[in-house]
Amino acid sequence: MNNLYELLGVSKTAPLQEIKKKYKLLAMKYHPDRNSDGEEKFKEISKAYEILSDEEKKQNYDMFGTLNS
Repeated sequence: MNNLYELLGVSKTAPLQEIKKKYKLLAMKYHPDRNSDGEEKFKEISKAYEILSDEEKKQNYDMFGTLNS
């Protein structure tokens, strides 16, 4: 998986509101019901949002660059 911030198109200092807004736009674009080729991308952005929207997971990712929680 790529850099989670790059994947969502936000900076590392982006507030949660901006992360959520970008996720929603990308989720609509790549949702499998709308884009038959977007399933893998949808899964990636959903995982990125799951991590970046959770303060503890985000802190772990920022410190160690891993997806371990």
